[in-house]
Amino acid sequence: TALSSLPLRFFSIKLHLVETSETFPLSGCYQGLTVRKLKHHLELLTGVPLHFQRLQYLDEVDLPDESTFKYNDIVPGGTIRISIWRQDDWGLLVAAAAEGDLAQLIGLGVVKGSESSTPNSQLMGPAERKEWIAHRAFVALYITSHRGHIDAIQFLLQNGANLHSKTPLGRTALHAATVMGRCDCIDLLLSWGALPFAPDNEGQTAMSLARLWGQKQSERRL
Repeated sequence: TALSSLPLRFFSIKLHLVETSETFPLSGCYQGLTVRKLKHHLELLTGVPLHFQRLQYLDEVDLPDESTFKYNDIVPGGTIRISIWRQDDWGLLVAAAAEGDLAQLIGLGVVKGSESSTPNSQLMGPAERKEWIAHRAFVALYITSHRGHIDAIQFLLQNGANLHSKTPLGRTALHAATVMGRCDCIDLLLSWGALPFAPDNEGQTAMSLARLWGQKQSERRL
């Protein structure tokens, strides 16, 4: 998927998601592109919410959000690594959701009343822990919707995941399913009450993203 429709002076790179060993091609890059803008796009391209993304190029130093491709000497055909912030086993949760591994997800605290814990969650009170589980359930829902794991989506919704929850950029599971053309997932999310015209922080709805990403089947389903 391209960040821009203009072909001149633009080039392609690859993005390698460390926790899942997936590689995503990205065209439409340019020297003035900032890491922050790239991360906004990656929330849809890779299915990883903005606040978990750590980007590195050539070494293990995180790329500053305000820096540009030119500043970081990112060249055409280069590979940027995406890794997940490791606190609270988020990397394991992202990997399990990407695989649609329900048994692993359940063990990572995505179900109401889960007894799963991390050193951080053990310090939480009941209300804070409830929010912690709800957030993990939504992240799992967002990623499984992006990857098309319909059985996992069904399970998460039946066990309390909130399909109206949003990423830091205001995107829902429906946004994620739509840009990837996951029509069965779109149908399921809509049947649970997902909102096709709810905008994200950039004013994009699931319907407008379907058009922007050229997902005609998604647009018809919506």
